[in-house]
Amino acid sequence: MQATRRDGFTLIEMMIVIAVIAILVGVVLPQFRGAQDEANINRARSELRTLATAVESYYIHNSNTLPSAMSSLTTATPRIITTIPDDPFNTTTDYQYARDSGSPAQYYVIYSIGTDRAADISGINTSGQVTEASGGDCTEDIFVTNGTRTDASGNACGN
Repeated sequence: MQATRRDGFTLIEMMIVIAVIAILVGVVLPQFRGAQDEANINRARSELRTLATAVESYYIHNSNTLPSAMSSLTTATPRIITTIPDDPFNTTTDYQYARDSGSPAQYYVIYSIGTDRAADISGINTSGQVTEASGGDCTEDIFVTNGTRTDASGNACGN
């Protein structure tokens, strides 16, 4: 009797190939996520420096007054920036901006929600210290300020 020859893969061979691919995907995805977060951190830092420069320029051109909102930067005369970039960790919202409640305001903070994707900063006080949201940890947010890089308790903030 002559054996017939079959071309193709058996079910076992296909299952082995799928298992190997699944293992490789499981190893590569976390590394990709880490690289993506690192790129977003660098992007946020760069854009925040640009926005801080825009706030300082606004301050100089508007009688030493800080803008009341980020949108003031796009409507100022002379125009400082055309659009406020989106926070890379939350593409549906812009970077957050707060100034102290003094009259006139002297301190500001512009921040990204960071890799934990939760706003831990709630503003800045009249002493120039970053204030944290209830239960927040300001070490996870990325921000620029003309105040100090500590919270009201004296703990270091920022990423």
